[in-house]
Amino acid sequence: MDTGMEPIAERRARLRARYRTWRPMALHERVDAVRAEHPDRPLVITDEITLRYRDVVDWSVRLADGLWALGVRPGDRVAMVMANHPEFVPLKVAISRAGAVAVPLNFLYRSAELGYVLRQSRCRVLVTMSGYRDLDHLAMLDEIAPGWRDGRSPSLPSLRAVVVLPTEPPAARPLDGVTTVAGLAELGDRYAGATTAVRVSGDDVGDILYTSGTTGTPKGVMVSHDATQRDAYASALTRGFADGRRILFSLPCYHMFGLVEGFLAALFVGGAIIPQPRFDPDAYLAGVERHRAEDVLCVPTMTVALLECPGREKYDLSSLQAILSGAAPAPAWLWERVRAELGVTEIVTGYGMTEFGGATTMSRPEDPLDVVASTVGRIKLAGAAGLGDGTGRLVEYKTVDPMSGADLPPGGEGELACRGPTVMRGYWDEPEETAAVLRDGWVRSGDLGRVRPDGNVVLTGRSGDLYKTGGELVMPKEVEELLTRQPGISQAHVVGVPDERWGEVGVAWIVPEPGAEVTAEEAVAACRRGLARFKVPRHVLLTSAAELPVTPTGKVRKFVLRERAARLVSTTDGKSSEGGGR
Repeated sequence: MDTGMEPIAERRARLRARYRTWRPMALHERVDAVRAEHPDRPLVITDEITLRYRDVVDWSVRLADGLWALGVRPGDRVAMVMANHPEFVPLKVAISRAGAVAVPLNFLYRSAELGYVLRQSRCRVLVTMSGYRDLDHLAMLDEIAPGWRDGRSPSLPSLRAVVVLPTEPPAARPLDGVTTVAGLAELGDRYAGATTAVRVSGDDVGDILYTSGTTGTPKGVMVSHDATQRDAYASALTRGFADGRRILFSLPCYHMFGLVEGFLAALFVGGAIIPQPRFDPDAYLAGVERHRAEDVLCVPTMTVALLECPGREKYDLSSLQAILSGAAPAPAWLWERVRAELGVTEIVTGYGMTEFGGATTMSRPEDPLDVVASTVGRIKLAGAAGLGDGTGRLVEYKTVDPMSGADLPPGGEGELACRGPTVMRGYWDEPEETAAVLRDGWVRSGDLGRVRPDGNVVLTGRSGDLYKTGGELVMPKEVEELLTRQPGISQAHVVGVPDERWGEVGVAWIVPEPGAEVTAEEAVAACRRGLARFKVPRHVLLTSAAELPVTPTGKVRKFVLRERAARLVSTTDGKSSEGGGR
């Protein structure tokens, strides 16, 4: 187990020595390699069950043969609607072993969303929970794919079989005649050895990961086995994992955060994951104590919840030494409290996107907290898994003009672009969308920022968030930062909406701090004092944090806010009752 007592530099040196050369592997090959070395070490730990590396490998072999029996062949897509249950890991490894492509999907999708991605991905098999909280996934299938229980549905012609993991709440209809995960393994026993001859390259596409939808319809990002593993190794190296690291998280494994920073990163030190199917601060803290976790993965809102958890002091957190809290900006006071109140000594944040292959920048555990608060870190260290140019970097970054696409000089503020061995192959079945984002090997992020002389990246906004009012370009991030400096304002999100006179005008959504009284007029007055006239929002709308539309990793879906604002503004003939002005 990772004791954390060894200096970070020595931990990194050990990892570099262990992986002096880089050999691309399929996911199941990587797991098999660790199993050969540490068969009895835990890989998945929950309150109910512990799966050793040998257990995961043996189970995945049976499941892979079962998938073959259902008709899955190399290159086929297998969808997964699965929370962080222990079965996720052997199923994911089994899909690799069968030569198929895993399509992990958001298990919070409603019927229309689930139907869209299943049709668009043309999956051969779907592995799904029977339900999650108030969602009945089998009832959704009845709605979107009538006939699925018989193996054929005209609305999903590619789908040949559904495999179900019985979960709570129970399915509305019995599972008679439906293949369960346990039944899939038993089916594999009857076809033992069916996938022995399957050959999979690390350069093959291993996953199609659908974007979380901050900009509209989800797109399927194709990434190779090797891409996600390089990124995972770079995280282990950058953070200085010691042998046997134990990582606790509830961030879903259908997302790069849970998949790469949790499951895959742990593999490179023979470590273990402690996955939780949903976030609950008490469960997080109890899990750290019970399973002696050294590391937790969070987004800032979760980190705040841990600090504010009543009775936090009753838990023994002496094993906890590290936290990765990313996906959204957080103030310096949050990191200071994490260090002081949770006893965490290695605090990091990072930045990336599905199209980059995951997080490609990360602050270092030894960085001062002002770097963690003001930047998203530097390009990850990657050793032999990196660019191969002698720098040891995972990828390279540049900034481009968001309008023309022209390269900007070093340090220039513009749209961030990334190139390297982890970036996506493209969007599944969407060549035009791919061509718009992936150009000469560079993936354009849509995020605005700059690279400081010290290599740390600073984010300043989204290129898609820019809007023009009266011919003048407005960067919402500038307005948002001014507003959140005002007393009583917790969050501010600015969007542009159509306007007959000005082309577009700004609308500021404001979340007051608990107990604070904030008026639209006060917010507008603050903007008028600190900004040029054209940057002042025309409308200010008050909302609550709970009402903000967010992705599973806490990012605000601005396109939804834009749509809401446009409706509200139009219903008041262009004049918001909450105030605002130009």
